[in-house]
Amino acid sequence: MAKEEHKDHSALTEVRGRHQRIRSNPAKEFQRSTLAAGAVLWREHDGIEVAVIHRPHYDDWSLAKGKVDPGESLPTTAAREILEETGYEVSLGKLLGRITYPVGSRTKVVYYWTAKVLGGKFEKNKEVDEIRWLPIEQAKELLSYEVDRLLVDKAAKRMQTPATTRILYVRHARAFRRQNWAGNDNLRPLDKKGRRQANMLVPMLQAFRPEAIYSAEPDRCQLTAAPLAKALDLEVTVDDRLGDHGWMHNMNSSKAALKEIIDRGGVSVVVAQGGVIPDALAWLSAEGTLPLEDTEAKKASVWVLSFHEGELTGADYLASPLPVK
Repeated sequence: MAKEEHKDHSALTEVRGRHQRIRSNPAKEFQRSTLAAGAVLWREHDGIEVAVIHRPHYDDWSLAKGKVDPGESLPTTAAREILEETGYEVSLGKLLGRITYPVGSRTKVVYYWTAKVLGGKFEKNKEVDEIRWLPIEQAKELLSYEVDRLLVDKAAKRMQTPATTRILYVRHARAFRRQNWAGNDNLRPLDKKGRRQANMLVPMLQAFRPEAIYSAEPDRCQLTAAPLAKALDLEVTVDDRLGDHGWMHNMNSSKAALKEIIDRGGVSVVVAQGGVIPDALAWLSAEGTLPLEDTEAKKASVWVLSFHEGELTGADYLASPLPVK
């Protein structure tokens, strides 16, 4: 069986750095594109091991990945495809970047994350007939494609300073405009598009397995958090220090609120406003070793922030939760 026309086009790779981003319409970045998502799947077993899968259709050894289904964001695709191909439930981590390569007249565009196994069991299926868990160097030797080896190398570098905390820093979804809403600005609700954005955030954020949810005080922030809280059966902790008002009136208190969440560890969602997020990102960047020059925060966007022992070590910007297909 001939191998997929594939990935030794290393000049087309974009797998670099600790700051990655996915734009609102990634499919439009290439004239004829097929979007997919996958991960370097890893576990701790007498050290770090990564999963290498065998695909009988191509008779190759590669990393788990698959095409985007209608209605999905890329993180949602990655988590679903991993479960379907390997049987493992995972928590997505660092966005490693994307690779591109030609398949016929189209361009295949695949985004890859690190993904830690939380549970599950592999069963042979039509896509994957074997999985091997191997140490980093042995996995690289088995992989059929050079760019997969590059991805494993990048994942290994991230694992040298593993995330002890991950914050999914969300700007609230779109709300009714101020001039169209009389009274207290904090009471502005989400509009129709905003409600859709809030609902679409649920599967995207679930792929990172959040364990706690925090929100600034405005209703538009709490309403953005509500669908996720319902899906995960979690309470939303509302804290005025996390919003624009808190940052403007007592910046040190707002920094302390974020620091408390970072110090707690694990994976948390923080829903805030468009004024505080860029300023907070600039502060976190200045405090650590990861420079962030562009700190945009569109409505319903997500910054996936990785921290190692309190220091910012990775920042991935997901511009929109809406489907990419």
